[in-house]
Amino acid sequence: MTQQQLAEKVGIKFQQIQKYETGANRVSASRLWDIADALDVPVSFFFEGLDAAEQHQDVAESKSDKVPADILGDKEALDLVRSYYAIPENQRRRLFELARVLSDVA
Repeated sequence: MTQQQLAEKVGIKFQQIQKYETGANRVSASRLWDIADALDVPVSFFFEGLDAAEQHQDVAESKSDKVPADILGDKEALDLVRSYYAIPENQRRRLFELARVLSDVA
């Protein structure tokens, strides 16, 4: 897939893809999600082989044993994330904060 084709699938200009590829611009989590979706790979694909990513996963797993190891492979979780990003940004931030508070209490 060319940079132009990827950019079209993600809905941005190919120059932005070039900036991500060279490291000139950081890739936000939501944009990484879009790129993974366009390439038909899980987000974890971009972190394969990184020790830091494995360490982060170990910490996350120790916080909650209720979270599946392959959370993006879970259809319900994937639907939830897609629905979440369909919400307008200001409401999404408020929902995120609510979820954070509820998870801290649980």
